[in-house]
Amino acid sequence: MRLIALVAVITIAGPAAAQVADARRFQLERTENGIVRLDTRTGAMSLCQDREGSLICRMAADERAAYEEQLDRLEKRVKALEDKAGATGLSSSGENLPSDAEVDRSIGIMERFMRAFFGLVREFESEDRAESSPPPRTN
Repeated sequence: MRLIALVAVITIAGPAAAQVADARRFQLERTENGIVRLDTRTGAMSLCQDREGSLICRMAADERAAYEEQLDRLEKRVKALEDKAGATGLSSSGENLPSDAEVDRSIGIMERFMRAFFGLVREFESEDRAESSPPPRTN
């Protein structure tokens, strides 16, 4: 139970902590032409505009390069995962779904299991009723 609570706290707090860290990462300064955003980690500056309550920033050249680099890394990672899934016989396209015969066989096994199980339940219920019923009266 503690593990579930810990996972729930991490799941909820993780994104919030990341947002706080990002909020501290950037420093904003209003100018005549808009807002200048300073990335306190990299020192990169971007010119931003306030449009309908949203801050729209143009990416600086180094931010664009970092973005493209991260995108390339993610694309390579996805490709590697797809290749690994293909090598293990897994596919996201549905190619590895069981055939109708396999599904029918599985359903047949489950049906036999359920019939046997409920047969045992009925047997126990009848034994229980027999034990709890009062003995017949003699007059």
